[in-house]
Amino acid sequence: QVQLVESGGGSVMSGGSLRLSCAASGNYYRINVMGWYRQTPGKQRELVATISSTGNTRYADSMQGRFTISRRNEETVYLQMNNLKPEDTAVYYCNAEKVKQYPWTAEIDYWGKGTQVTVSS
Repeated sequence: QVQLVESGGGSVMSGGSLRLSCAASGNYYRINVMGWYRQTPGKQRELVATISSTGNTRYADSMQGRFTISRRNEETVYLQMNNLKPEDTAVYYCNAEKVKQYPWTAEIDYWGKGTQVTVSS
């Protein structure tokens, strides 16, 4: 089992910045990809950005250039969000993708409980 705990959400004015953090803990052999997704009421959860254990990153088009994902180690991932817009308001979820508890076990995805980001105009 892996637990993901997000922090760093809050309320900012349009154009402001926030930095989200996510820390993973628990028993696992390897976490391959970590990432951030977001969701607003009535909509599906959508990709924000992901980063692999080798540093490869992927961004949603609307976040490219404003958001930066980074990874300190296998357990900690950050999302630096700059030039925030009201449409960025959402609950942001940390994701650990393709986690193996042991080398021979299947890969499982884990989710954090989410952190609210509110951007006011």
